[in-house]
Amino acid sequence: MTMTVRPRERLLFEGADWDFATLQRVHDACEEIALGELGLDVYPNQIEVITSEQMLDAYSSTGMPLFYRHWSFGKHFAHHETFYRRGMRDLAYEIVINSSPCISYLMEENTATMQTLVIAHAAFGHNHFFKNNYLFKLWTDAEGILDYLDFAKGYITRCEERYGETAVERTLDAAHALMSHGVHRYAGKTTIDLRQEEKREQERRAHEEQMFNDLWRTVPVGKAKKAGDIGLEKRRAALGLPQDNILYFLEKSAPRLQPWQREILRIVRHVAQYFHPQRQTKVMNEGTATFVHYQIMNRLHERGQISDGNFLEFLKSHANVVFQPNYDDRRFSGFNPYALGFAMMQDIERIVTKPTEEDRAWFPDIAGRGDAMGVLRDVWANYRDESFISQFLSPNLIRRLRLFHLYDDPEQTEGVLVSAIHNERGYLRIRRQLSREYDIGWTDPAIDIVDVDLAGDRRLLLQHIVMNGCYLQEGDTKLVLQHLADLWGYDVLLQEIDGSSTVAKEHAASPRKIVQ
Repeated sequence: MTMTVRPRERLLFEGADWDFATLQRVHDACEEIALGELGLDVYPNQIEVITSEQMLDAYSSTGMPLFYRHWSFGKHFAHHETFYRRGMRDLAYEIVINSSPCISYLMEENTATMQTLVIAHAAFGHNHFFKNNYLFKLWTDAEGILDYLDFAKGYITRCEERYGETAVERTLDAAHALMSHGVHRYAGKTTIDLRQEEKREQERRAHEEQMFNDLWRTVPVGKAKKAGDIGLEKRRAALGLPQDNILYFLEKSAPRLQPWQREILRIVRHVAQYFHPQRQTKVMNEGTATFVHYQIMNRLHERGQISDGNFLEFLKSHANVVFQPNYDDRRFSGFNPYALGFAMMQDIERIVTKPTEEDRAWFPDIAGRGDAMGVLRDVWANYRDESFISQFLSPNLIRRLRLFHLYDDPEQTEGVLVSAIHNERGYLRIRRQLSREYDIGWTDPAIDIVDVDLAGDRRLLLQHIVMNGCYLQEGDTKLVLQHLADLWGYDVLLQEIDGSSTVAKEHAASPRKIVQ
């Protein structure tokens, strides 16, 4: 039996203690492997060490380094802090920002091993994914996001000073309630340039101070004009309907909003758009970062830069990160994105380097290609969770994870049926059904603004297309519609359209009279 003795002078650190010189050595060693061996392409890194309280604060404001004030952030801070202080919840080891430079927050309580893991995971894994995935390239402006957040924070502060904190808070409350319906889901012809938004805001304000909205100025209210005088198609075309981006429509067309309120809606809308790609790539993003940190940490250990003891500490933490409770475990709450993503990345590596005949039949384009990192970099750049799972979840991994599909529809059958087993048809069905769980077009409610009664009471009409028999929750719908009516300034009506194209339910709200 032989033992490899790693020279002490090559170790990046010893024990749990670290200083900033240690972090620099760790970063440089990780960078050498990430760029030189894994072929990653990253933004410049900015690493900041923060306290646990600062980490809680970052949690509360969506993880952004600059953000405007709102009461909900304080509420979230108190909630997270209470659970953390009682030992009922752990904090993340890091938060990473999709910006250029890419900012990675490290908790000062972390050991040297955990700081190494975090740098490998966030500063190189997430960083590469942010820079190269097509959704982030299409929908986010990493170069301009920090400047825009600084502008947004200053603008809302000035609004509070000029119009009052209550009025600004009321507008933000309504905008936040509609935030999930404030994104463009389909790509436009132009890319987002957030650096120009402050200049555009000044130009818009100057223009709006001189101009009237002719659409609303010339349309009478009441019986003076018949509804038939304005054709449906012409009316919809004038307002850009149907429109699924509700915040965008309100920003452009709500007749009673002040210019400063429209700008706040625009700010909230841009923030929502910034996070939109992250909602669609949770499994891929975490899977990529976990695979990268696993590769880097193993290489550091092989090269003698991390001791056996520190490497064992890493393995324990890594095992916790990718732990997937069984369906009958009290801790089960769905698929752990780290576990599923990492398992799929490793499985793709196996298919590319050591394929079976089954792999060659299912994945002829990548099986046996030999260049695992080349295939993975291509996958990371060109897929989102839904398409990633539907294309690369293999029969081998389905068996290993012991996946199966249950079908439960009381209108069609009694009890629960196992509708997919481990055969070719079953594998396809399981893969298709699981991928749908990550398709926001399938999971998010499809709500469009479809019409405005211009010739009458200016009521706003929305429609929700019901999928899989899933209707909107009554309580939440009532509250959100109230915010919508307050912003619109007139009545709103939401119709739920079932599979037979009939109106199954209706929800209505009227604007509240605000006492100044």
